[in-house]
Amino acid sequence: MILVIDSHPYRYEAEALCRMFLRGRELKIFEGADIPEDDFIYTGIFGDEISVRIKMDGKDLSLNAEEAENKAAKLEYLLYKLLSEITGMVPKWGTLTGIRPVKLALSLMDGGFSAEEVRRKFKEERLVTDEKLDLLLSTAEHEREIRALSKPESVSMYISIPFCPSRCSYCSFTSHAIEKAAKLIPQYVDLLCEELRDTAELMNELGLHLETVYMGGGTPTVLTSEQMDRVLSTARSSFDFAGVRELTVEAGRPDTITPEKLEVMKKNGVGRISINPQSMDDGVLEQIGRKHTAKDVIEAFYMARSFGFDNINMDLISGLPGDDFDKFRRTIDSVLELDPENITLHTLTVKRSANLAAEAKEMLGKSVDEMNEHAFRCFDGAGYYPYYLYRQKGTVEALENTGFCKPGKEGIYNVFIMDETHTILATGAGGVTKMRDPHGTKIERIFNFKFPYEYVDRFDLMNERKEQVKDFYARYPL
Repeated sequence: MILVIDSHPYRYEAEALCRMFLRGRELKIFEGADIPEDDFIYTGIFGDEISVRIKMDGKDLSLNAEEAENKAAKLEYLLYKLLSEITGMVPKWGTLTGIRPVKLALSLMDGGFSAEEVRRKFKEERLVTDEKLDLLLSTAEHEREIRALSKPESVSMYISIPFCPSRCSYCSFTSHAIEKAAKLIPQYVDLLCEELRDTAELMNELGLHLETVYMGGGTPTVLTSEQMDRVLSTARSSFDFAGVRELTVEAGRPDTITPEKLEVMKKNGVGRISINPQSMDDGVLEQIGRKHTAKDVIEAFYMARSFGFDNINMDLISGLPGDDFDKFRRTIDSVLELDPENITLHTLTVKRSANLAAEAKEMLGKSVDEMNEHAFRCFDGAGYYPYYLYRQKGTVEALENTGFCKPGKEGIYNVFIMDETHTILATGAGGVTKMRDPHGTKIERIFNFKFPYEYVDRFDLMNERKEQVKDFYARYPL
């Protein structure tokens, strides 16, 4: 399929919306006025006139509009209308393609719009369904309360442990199977501790205040208990934890959780952990490359409870290969029986870098929307509410990932990073420091080296980049 961009700067918006409908079809982009003979999607803007024409699947349709206040939004509106008519698809998030719809809604509310005005605007101009608007506005209400905790001097910290016991078929993160990367870990831990100390000095010099800490990956619990203790104790001794609201460790894989590691986490003040089954069906787990069973999940969960962990998150994924509605329903029932404080429901996202990408076309017909709707009803009935939400490119049926929690058990870091509330200082391979103006919306990024071997080999050069944090706060002072 060819997308023609004629005389307008909205290539990104047009491409993102087209990819949402084309679902795996190759999309080539041409700029100019030439219309190809084969199937195409034409978008053009001349003065106040916006034109869209689509020749596809034996149909040839067009729409035009004039004098649009927001030309990009109107272009997306016309594209959505035609693509929906031709394909029969009606994505429930309408023309919204960004990953932070809640942040968009909150920005409108901050500008004086009421919740009902936001609802009307998103429904009429963005074609978002009532079902997703209910989810959006409920989530926004809880996000708004959490982001109000942040002050100009507030920052959070991410600690990256980019290693896993095995690589899941759906994964596109920069994580490395432990059998191939084990020899790197001792030196990686040494340098990570050095980076943590350097980051603490930087924060103290700038007068920044640490709000939340998230140790993720990968799977941090692939570290030995001694290595984990080194990282956590270095963080606690280097930073002022007196006002830290939350310290999370993404324990993730139940087959990496041991009494010794739970004891280390408890000793170092970890208050929130994740134990992520993704599915509670052993056949599905095997198909996606997991090395644990549903029984292992249950045993790890109760082991964590025995060590006093009273804020446990569990990640689930709808739409996994080998899954179906009945298996998914049993997964929901099993997790709710455990009664964790947090449940994060991800809709399967297929990225080109994931091993699963080759199977993507086979999964496009799965009705994950039905799975999600069932899960949402069950979570609501069990006393959970949505507190953060984000979307990703390539998500099956263009749906969303949503975090649910019991009252008062929100994952605060999750809100801060998805809302881009304040600066996130990242340490470790693949970490991205995201600096936000304490009194505005300006955001700049600093990238750590992506792969662990780069992090180890070029550590000094990478660490020098953190000087950019000083430059940023000199330009945008507290």
